[in-house]
Amino acid sequence: MQKTLVFGASLKPYRYSNLAVNRLVDHNIKTEAFGLKEGKIRGVQIKSNFDDFQNIHTITLYIGPARQPDYYGEILKINPKRVIFNPGTENTEFYKILEDKGIAVAVACTLVLLSTNQY
Repeated sequence: MQKTLVFGASLKPYRYSNLAVNRLVDHNIKTEAFGLKEGKIRGVQIKSNFDDFQNIHTITLYIGPARQPDYYGEILKINPKRVIFNPGTENTEFYKILEDKGIAVAVACTLVLLSTNQY
């Protein structure tokens, strides 16, 4: 199974990023998480540095476009096959940067993709 990185993961159970980690785990998708605060969601460690992320197929973004430029370099170093821009994270500038590097861009909701078996 290909690995997904939830980017902007939150320990707060009402946040969509937290729900995404839970649903990915429910679907038996190997899941990793990056966030500002370390902790665990259903056994998935939220990391606050990028050193350990390898062989990531999909990054699902949960940080807004204003904060994304700070992470362009790190996301490009991870070199995922796909980046999902969840509602509220849309960023045409970043779409172009990713596509120029051969990384697929999806403007979608991870939770909907999972619930409709389109993930």
